Amino acid sequence: MEELFELRTAIEQHRYNDALIVLGEMEEMSKEDKIHKIRSHSIILLIHLIKQQAEQRTTRSWDCSIANAIDEIQYVNKRRKSGGHYFTQDELNEVIAQAYPAALRKAALEAFEGQYTTKQLDEKVNRVIIQESALKKIFSI
Repeated sequence: MEELFELRTAIEQHRYNDALIVLGEMEEMSKEDKIHKIRSHSIILLIHLIKQQAEQRTTRSWDCSIANAIDEIQYVNKRRKSGGHYFTQDELNEVIAQAYPAALRKAALEAFEGQYTTKQLDEKVNRVIIQESALKKIFSI
């Protein structure tokens, strides 16, 4: 809210360079918020994809979590007024890659009743295939 007040003040005082700086800060904050939301939902998506691959099975609960995570990622990434997306497939791939270690740690606590360490679980799955599957699911629905 403070940024909006600063922006209004700068415009009213004809300090357009200051207004543009504040606007740039607001754009960056918005982008960071979207990245954070997409990363959070990507972790949930990846946890269940990791468990599916490791255990070679699925449950309705996992399938539902995967679908919900995909829906949320697509929702956050969609531009409402202008159409299109905020992040490209390459940018989303980067977010997913950064989210993978956290997802793997959490999946290790859940998969196989938590009997494997993160490293052991990592050896049971193919990271590349899981990340590609996540991206494909996000862009195919």
